[in-house]
Amino acid sequence: MSYSPTYALLIFFGISMVAYLLFRPRKGWFWVIKNNLKSNEKVVIEDVLKQLYHTENSGKEVNVNSLTNALKFSNSMIVEVIKKMAVNELVVFDGDVLKLTSTGRDYALRIVRVHRLWEKYLAEKTGFDKVEWHDRAEDMEHKLNHEETNLLATQLGNPKYDPHGDPIPTKLGKLAAIKGEFLSSLAIGSVGRITHIEDEPDVIYKQILAENIHIGSQIRVVENNKQRIVFYAEGEEFKLAPIVAANITVTLLEKDDVLEEKMVRLSSLKENEVAHILGISKESRGDSRRRLLDLGFVKGTKISIDLMSPMQNPIAYLVKGTSIALRRDQASKILIKKDEEHGQ
Repeated sequence: MSYSPTYALLIFFGISMVAYLLFRPRKGWFWVIKNNLKSNEKVVIEDVLKQLYHTENSGKEVNVNSLTNALKFSNSMIVEVIKKMAVNELVVFDGDVLKLTSTGRDYALRIVRVHRLWEKYLAEKTGFDKVEWHDRAEDMEHKLNHEETNLLATQLGNPKYDPHGDPIPTKLGKLAAIKGEFLSSLAIGSVGRITHIEDEPDVIYKQILAENIHIGSQIRVVENNKQRIVFYAEGEEFKLAPIVAANITVTLLEKDDVLEEKMVRLSSLKENEVAHILGISKESRGDSRRRLLDLGFVKGTKISIDLMSPMQNPIAYLVKGTSIALRRDQASKILIKKDEEHGQ
Protein backbone atom coordinates (compact mmCIF):
# COMPACT_ATOMS: atom_id res chain seq x y z
CA MET A 1 0.00 0.00 0.00
CA SER A 2 1.54 3.31 -1.08
CA TYR A 3 1.05 6.77 0.42
CA SER A 4 1.12 10.08 -1.38
CA PRO A 5 3.91 12.51 -0.40
CA THR A 6 1.30 14.82 1.15
CA TYR A 7 -0.16 12.05 3.30
CA ALA A 8 3.32 10.94 4.41
CA LEU A 9 4.14 14.55 5.30
CA LEU A 10 0.98 14.82 7.42
CA ILE A 11 1.91 11.62 9.28
CA PHE A 12 5.41 13.00 9.87
CA PHE A 13 4.04 16.27 11.23
CA GLY A 14 1.57 14.34 13.41
CA ILE A 15 4.31 12.18 14.92
CA SER A 16 6.51 15.25 15.42
CA MET A 17 3.71 17.13 17.17
CA VAL A 18 3.00 14.21 19.50
CA ALA A 19 6.71 13.89 20.27
CA TYR A 20 6.91 17.63 20.95
CA LEU A 21 3.90 17.57 23.29
CA LEU A 22 5.34 14.58 25.12
CA PHE A 23 8.97 15.58 25.45
CA ARG A 24 9.34 19.35 25.01
CA PRO A 25 11.64 20.73 27.75
CA ARG A 26 9.97 21.26 31.17
CA LYS A 27 6.42 21.52 29.76
CA GLY A 28 6.02 18.26 27.85
CA TRP A 29 3.58 15.69 29.16
CA PHE A 30 6.42 13.32 30.03
CA TRP A 31 8.14 15.95 32.19
CA VAL A 32 4.89 17.14 33.75
CA ILE A 33 4.03 13.57 34.80
CA LYS A 34 7.57 12.96 36.01
CA ASN A 35 7.63 16.20 38.03
CA ASN A 36 4.22 15.42 39.52
CA LEU A 37 5.52 12.05 40.64
CA LYS A 38 8.54 13.73 42.21
CA SER A 39 6.27 16.30 43.83
CA ASN A 40 4.01 13.57 45.22
CA GLU A 41 7.04 11.70 46.53
CA LYS A 42 8.27 14.87 48.27
CA VAL A 43 4.86 15.33 49.93
CA VAL A 44 4.87 11.72 51.16
CA ILE A 45 8.41 12.05 52.53
CA GLU A 46 7.56 15.24 54.37
CA ASP A 47 4.29 13.87 55.75
CA VAL A 48 6.13 10.76 57.02
CA LEU A 49 8.77 12.97 58.67
CA LYS A 50 6.14 15.16 60.33
CA GLN A 51 4.13 12.16 61.51
CA LEU A 52 7.27 10.64 63.05
CA TYR A 53 8.19 13.96 64.67
CA HIS A 54 4.78 14.41 66.33
CA THR A 55 4.55 10.77 67.41
CA GLU A 56 8.07 10.68 68.88
CA ASN A 57 7.38 13.92 70.75
CA SER A 58 4.34 12.32 72.35
CA GLY A 59 6.51 9.43 73.59
CA LYS A 60 5.03 6.82 71.27
CA GLU A 61 6.67 4.42 68.85
CA VAL A 62 5.94 4.13 65.12
CA ASN A 63 6.22 1.20 62.75
CA VAL A 64 5.41 0.92 59.06
CA ASN A 65 1.94 -0.46 59.79
CA SER A 66 0.96 2.44 62.04
CA LEU A 67 2.28 4.91 59.44
CA THR A 68 0.20 3.38 56.65
CA ASN A 69 -2.87 3.62 58.90
CA ALA A 70 -2.17 7.25 59.82
CA LEU A 71 -1.37 8.66 56.37
CA LYS A 72 -3.69 9.04 53.40
CA PHE A 73 -1.30 7.61 50.76
CA SER A 74 -1.26 4.07 49.39
CA ASN A 75 0.64 1.46 51.39
CA SER A 76 2.97 0.70 48.48
CA MET A 77 3.90 4.37 48.04
CA ILE A 78 4.66 4.79 51.76
CA VAL A 79 6.80 1.64 51.81
CA GLU A 80 8.80 2.74 48.76
CA VAL A 81 9.32 6.21 50.22
CA ILE A 82 10.52 4.80 53.56
CA LYS A 83 13.10 2.68 51.69
CA LYS A 84 14.48 5.81 50.03
CA MET A 85 14.39 7.74 53.32
CA ALA A 86 16.44 5.00 54.99
CA VAL A 87 19.01 5.10 52.17
CA ASN A 88 19.20 8.91 52.51
CA GLU A 89 19.63 8.54 56.30
CA LEU A 90 16.46 10.40 57.22
CA VAL A 91 15.12 7.42 59.19
CA VAL A 92 16.49 4.26 60.77
CA PHE A 93 14.90 1.01 61.94
CA ASP A 94 15.25 -0.23 65.50
CA GLY A 95 13.67 -3.63 65.11
CA ASP A 96 10.33 -2.82 63.52
CA VAL A 97 10.27 0.65 65.10
CA LEU A 98 10.94 3.54 62.73
CA LYS A 99 12.91 6.48 64.15
CA LEU A 100 14.10 9.85 62.88
CA THR A 101 17.81 10.44 62.48
CA SER A 102 19.20 13.85 63.46
CA THR A 103 19.07 14.79 59.76
CA GLY A 104 15.47 13.59 59.52
CA ARG A 105 14.49 15.51 62.64
CA ASP A 106 16.02 18.72 61.26
CA TYR A 107 14.07 18.23 58.03
CA ALA A 108 10.86 17.55 60.00
CA LEU A 109 11.35 20.75 62.01
CA ARG A 110 11.58 22.74 58.78
CA ILE A 111 8.19 21.36 57.71
CA VAL A 112 6.68 22.08 61.12
CA ARG A 113 8.11 25.62 60.94
CA VAL A 114 6.40 26.32 57.60
CA HIS A 115 3.11 24.84 58.81
CA ARG A 116 2.96 26.90 62.01
CA LEU A 117 4.15 30.12 60.36
CA TRP A 118 1.47 29.73 57.70
CA GLU A 119 -1.23 29.19 60.34
CA LYS A 120 0.01 32.36 62.05
CA TYR A 121 -0.22 34.19 58.73
CA LEU A 122 -3.77 32.92 58.10
CA ALA A 123 -4.81 33.98 61.60
CA GLU A 124 -3.28 37.45 61.51
CA LYS A 125 -3.45 38.52 57.89
CA THR A 126 -6.53 36.90 56.34
CA GLY A 127 -10.21 36.44 57.01
CA PHE A 128 -10.15 32.64 56.82
CA ASP A 129 -11.99 30.89 59.63
CA LYS A 130 -9.80 28.93 62.05
CA VAL A 131 -11.47 25.72 60.85
CA GLU A 132 -9.58 26.20 57.58
CA TRP A 133 -6.13 27.11 58.94
CA HIS A 134 -4.82 23.59 59.46
CA ASP A 135 -5.77 22.19 56.03
CA ARG A 136 -4.48 25.25 54.19
CA ALA A 137 -1.21 25.11 56.12
CA GLU A 138 -0.94 21.38 55.32
CA ASP A 139 -0.90 22.30 51.64
CA MET A 140 1.52 25.24 51.90
CA GLU A 141 4.06 23.43 54.08
CA HIS A 142 5.20 21.51 50.99
CA LYS A 143 5.48 24.58 48.73
CA LEU A 144 7.58 27.22 50.51
CA ASN A 145 11.34 26.96 50.18
CA HIS A 146 13.84 27.94 52.89
CA GLU A 147 14.21 31.57 51.74
CA GLU A 148 10.45 32.08 51.40
CA THR A 149 9.90 30.63 54.86
CA ASN A 150 12.42 33.00 56.44
CA LEU A 151 10.83 35.95 54.62
CA LEU A 152 7.40 34.94 55.93
CA ALA A 153 8.79 34.72 59.47
CA THR A 154 10.30 38.20 59.16
CA GLN A 155 7.03 39.67 57.85
CA LEU A 156 5.22 38.20 60.87
CA GLY A 157 7.79 39.54 63.34
CA ASN A 158 9.46 36.15 63.98
CA PRO A 159 6.67 34.88 66.27
CA LYS A 160 7.44 32.25 68.91
CA TYR A 161 4.02 30.60 68.90
CA ASP A 162 1.32 29.81 66.34
CA PRO A 163 -2.40 30.62 66.93
CA HIS A 164 -2.89 27.36 68.85
CA GLY A 165 0.00 28.04 71.22
CA ASP A 166 2.37 25.60 69.51
CA PRO A 167 6.00 26.79 69.45
CA ILE A 168 7.29 27.79 66.01
CA PRO A 169 10.79 26.43 65.33
CA THR A 170 13.37 29.11 64.58
CA LYS A 171 15.43 28.84 61.40
CA LEU A 172 18.03 27.06 63.55
CA GLY A 173 15.43 24.56 64.77
CA LYS A 174 15.11 25.94 68.32
CA LEU A 175 11.73 25.69 70.06
CA ALA A 176 10.20 27.75 72.86
CA ALA A 177 8.72 25.72 75.71
CA ILE A 178 5.03 24.94 76.18
CA LYS A 179 4.32 25.64 79.84
CA GLY A 180 1.38 24.22 81.72
CA GLU A 181 -0.49 20.99 82.39
CA PHE A 182 -3.02 18.99 80.41
CA LEU A 183 -6.57 19.93 81.27
CA SER A 184 -7.32 16.22 81.72
CA SER A 185 -4.87 16.02 84.64
CA LEU A 186 -6.06 19.07 86.61
CA ALA A 187 -7.57 18.59 90.05
CA ILE A 188 -11.04 19.85 90.93
CA GLY A 189 -10.83 23.50 91.94
CA SER A 190 -7.81 24.22 89.73
CA VAL A 191 -7.78 27.68 88.18
CA GLY A 192 -5.73 28.55 85.11
CA ARG A 193 -5.53 29.95 81.61
CA ILE A 194 -5.66 27.99 78.34
CA THR A 195 -2.29 28.47 76.65
CA HIS A 196 -2.26 25.71 74.04
CA ILE A 197 -4.79 23.77 71.97
CA GLU A 198 -3.27 20.88 70.03
CA ASP A 199 -4.52 20.80 66.42
CA GLU A 200 -3.68 17.14 65.79
CA PRO A 201 -5.30 14.68 65.46
CA ASP A 202 -7.76 16.58 63.34
CA VAL A 203 -10.85 14.76 64.65
CA ILE A 204 -10.18 15.87 68.25
CA TYR A 205 -9.24 19.40 67.23
CA LYS A 206 -12.54 19.81 65.41
CA GLN A 207 -14.40 18.68 68.53
CA ILE A 208 -12.66 21.44 70.49
CA LEU A 209 -13.55 24.00 67.81
CA ALA A 210 -17.17 22.87 67.88
CA GLU A 211 -17.26 23.56 71.64
CA ASN A 212 -16.14 27.18 70.98
CA ILE A 213 -13.29 26.93 73.49
CA HIS A 214 -10.91 29.88 73.28
CA ILE A 215 -7.18 30.05 73.81
CA GLY A 216 -6.32 32.58 76.50
CA SER A 217 -9.53 31.94 78.47
CA GLN A 218 -9.42 31.66 82.25
CA ILE A 219 -10.94 28.41 83.47
CA ARG A 220 -12.00 26.74 86.72
CA VAL A 221 -12.30 22.93 86.92
CA VAL A 222 -15.38 21.68 88.78
CA GLU A 223 -15.36 17.96 87.87
CA ASN A 224 -12.73 15.47 86.73
CA ASN A 225 -13.32 11.73 86.40
CA LYS A 226 -12.89 8.93 83.86
CA GLN A 227 -16.04 9.95 82.00
CA ARG A 228 -15.65 13.72 81.68
CA ILE A 229 -13.93 16.94 82.67
CA VAL A 230 -16.22 19.87 83.46
CA PHE A 231 -14.96 23.44 83.68
CA TYR A 232 -16.22 27.01 83.55
CA ALA A 233 -14.72 29.66 81.28
CA GLU A 234 -15.99 33.17 80.55
CA GLY A 235 -19.37 32.49 82.13
CA GLU A 236 -20.04 29.23 80.26
CA GLU A 237 -19.87 25.56 81.25
CA PHE A 238 -17.92 23.09 79.13
CA LYS A 239 -17.92 19.28 79.28
CA LEU A 240 -15.21 17.27 77.55
CA ALA A 241 -14.18 13.64 77.35
CA PRO A 242 -10.72 13.09 78.92
CA ILE A 243 -9.21 12.20 75.51
CA VAL A 244 -10.31 15.60 74.19
CA ALA A 245 -9.29 17.52 77.33
CA ALA A 246 -5.79 16.01 77.00
CA ASN A 247 -5.28 18.19 73.89
CA ILE A 248 -5.70 21.40 75.90
CA THR A 249 -2.84 22.82 77.98
CA VAL A 250 -3.56 25.09 80.94
CA THR A 251 -1.13 27.29 82.86
CA LEU A 252 -2.18 27.46 86.50
CA LEU A 253 -2.68 30.95 87.88
CA GLU A 254 -0.35 32.20 90.56
CA LYS A 255 -1.71 33.28 93.93
CA ASP A 256 -1.30 36.94 93.00
CA ASP A 257 -3.24 36.57 89.74
CA VAL A 258 -6.85 37.74 89.82
CA LEU A 259 -9.47 35.21 88.73
CA GLU A 260 -11.90 37.10 86.56
CA GLU A 261 -14.98 35.22 87.82
CA LYS A 262 -17.44 37.81 86.53
CA MET A 263 -15.94 38.01 83.05
CA VAL A 264 -18.41 36.61 80.52
CA ARG A 265 -18.88 36.68 76.77
CA LEU A 266 -20.93 39.37 75.09
CA SER A 267 -22.94 36.60 73.44
CA SER A 268 -24.47 35.87 76.87
CA LEU A 269 -25.89 39.40 77.26
CA LYS A 270 -29.68 39.54 77.39
CA GLU A 271 -32.17 42.26 76.54
CA ASN A 272 -32.45 45.00 79.18
CA GLU A 273 -29.02 44.06 80.60
CA VAL A 274 -26.17 46.56 80.60
CA ALA A 275 -22.48 45.72 80.72
CA HIS A 276 -19.02 47.21 80.35
CA ILE A 277 -16.39 45.81 78.02
CA LEU A 278 -13.37 44.18 79.69
CA GLY A 279 -11.49 43.37 76.51
CA ILE A 280 -11.32 41.24 73.38
CA SER A 281 -10.42 37.55 73.50
CA LYS A 282 -7.11 36.40 72.03
CA GLU A 283 -9.24 34.32 69.66
CA SER A 284 -9.93 37.53 67.74
CA ARG A 285 -6.84 38.37 65.71
CA GLY A 286 -5.52 40.53 62.91
CA ASP A 287 -7.96 42.58 60.85
CA SER A 288 -11.00 41.23 62.75
CA ARG A 289 -9.58 42.45 66.06
CA ARG A 290 -8.61 45.84 64.65
CA ARG A 291 -12.09 46.27 63.17
CA LEU A 292 -13.75 45.62 66.54
CA LEU A 293 -11.46 48.14 68.22
CA ASP A 294 -12.16 50.72 65.49
CA LEU A 295 -15.90 50.20 66.01
CA GLY A 296 -15.54 51.13 69.67
CA PHE A 297 -15.35 47.75 71.44
CA VAL A 298 -12.66 48.96 73.83
CA LYS A 299 -12.14 48.39 77.55
CA GLY A 300 -14.52 50.34 79.78
CA THR A 301 -17.13 51.03 77.11
CA LYS A 302 -20.77 50.67 78.12
CA ILE A 303 -22.73 48.20 75.99
CA SER A 304 -26.29 46.90 75.72
CA ILE A 305 -28.54 45.20 73.19
CA ASP A 306 -30.17 47.62 70.76
CA LEU A 307 -32.02 45.23 68.45
CA MET A 308 -32.59 41.49 68.51
CA SER A 309 -33.12 39.72 65.18
CA PRO A 310 -35.84 37.03 64.96
CA MET A 311 -33.23 34.24 65.05
CA GLN A 312 -31.08 36.16 67.57
CA ASN A 313 -28.16 36.03 65.16
CA PRO A 314 -26.94 38.66 64.42
CA ILE A 315 -27.72 41.01 67.31
CA ALA A 316 -27.29 44.78 67.18
CA TYR A 317 -25.43 46.22 70.17
CA LEU A 318 -25.46 49.84 71.29
CA VAL A 319 -21.87 51.08 71.58
CA LYS A 320 -21.08 54.78 72.10
CA GLY A 321 -24.44 55.78 70.65
CA THR A 322 -24.05 53.60 67.55
CA SER A 323 -25.92 50.39 66.76
CA ILE A 324 -23.50 47.70 65.56
CA ALA A 325 -24.60 44.23 64.42
CA LEU A 326 -22.44 41.24 65.34
CA ARG A 327 -22.82 37.55 64.66
CA ARG A 328 -22.90 35.29 67.69
CA ASP A 329 -19.39 33.94 67.04
CA GLN A 330 -18.05 37.52 66.88
CA ALA A 331 -19.83 38.48 70.11
CA SER A 332 -18.38 35.44 71.87
CA LYS A 333 -14.91 36.95 71.42
CA ILE A 334 -15.79 40.18 73.27
CA LEU A 335 -15.49 39.91 77.06
CA ILE A 336 -17.75 41.91 79.36
CA LYS A 337 -18.79 42.36 82.97
CA LYS A 338 -22.54 42.76 83.48
CA ASP A 339 -23.71 45.64 85.67
CA GLU A 340 -25.27 44.23 88.85
CA GLU A 341 -27.82 47.02 89.12
CA HIS A 342 -29.39 45.82 85.85
CA GLY A 343 -30.65 42.50 87.08
CA GLN A 344 -27.39 40.70 87.82
